[in-house]
Amino acid sequence: MSAALHTSQLHSLPLLARGKVRDNYAVGSDRILMVASDRISAFDVVMGEPIPGKGALLTQMALWWFEQLKDIVPNHLTGDAPESVVAPDEVAQVQGRSMLVQRLKPIPVEAVVRGYLAGSGWKEYQQGQAVCGVPLPAGLKNAGKLPQPIYTPAAKAEAGEHDENITFERTAEMIGPELAARIRDISIHLYQRAAAIALQKGLIIADTKFEFGLSPDGTLVLMDEVLTPDSSRYWPLDAWHEGANPPSFDKQFLRDWLESAQVDGKPWGKKAPAPELPAQVIEQTAAKYREALQRLMG
Repeated sequence: MSAALHTSQLHSLPLLARGKVRDNYAVGSDRILMVASDRISAFDVVMGEPIPGKGALLTQMALWWFEQLKDIVPNHLTGDAPESVVAPDEVAQVQGRSMLVQRLKPIPVEAVVRGYLAGSGWKEYQQGQAVCGVPLPAGLKNAGKLPQPIYTPAAKAEAGEHDENITFERTAEMIGPELAARIRDISIHLYQRAAAIALQKGLIIADTKFEFGLSPDGTLVLMDEVLTPDSSRYWPLDAWHEGANPPSFDKQFLRDWLESAQVDGKPWGKKAPAPELPAQVIEQTAAKYREALQRLMG
């Protein structure tokens, strides 16, 4: 395994933005080099220590899913090698962890699809038998399978802020009813295809989020990452039953550790700076990501 990369430093391309995980660089006016670092965030705070191998794993998984879903909606991949646009001394920073993609006009809606009741959705259901304005039948349990997948969009927040759950009607006001309906229908189709594929591999995709952009000619394009453990809740089928949270292949292990972590003798307040991660937490988090990839792709 190559050395962990917390933050890429490319001198040959202008930096557009650093997200929680990805560093985006401009390649001319029409393409972006997305470099998936090994950073990890929890509670909207980026940890100081990287998770070795995470960026390459996320990229490999996203590329695999783009291939499985490409007949449903176009995606942002250009097909060009990321190494072809950087200086020779920068190849090691981008190899295996980058995507060279079209530059799109992002749509400010996170397209969230839920097939199971979990997390904030379960909390909301208990309060009012609905999730993001979508009414649900009585008697559902935590981690229970929904009668059919539901679309519960979120408004994309500024960096460092929480995305805000909104109704479908609100997305129609934001981006127009026709585009809002297309994104909803495509997102549910993508989720149903992916969930069926994952189930054959012994994995449940409880929920996921997709991001879309518009190309210069107005084509709707699937972008960013897709169906990675950072954007999706993966459960092992053999450990799932209604009524309890199954172990998940994501950063839940890290979140659980942070809930009990202390800084200067006091509980960590979920604000930067984050507590220093022990080696065991780093390794167990890395192992969870690796297991998801191995189960899915063999």
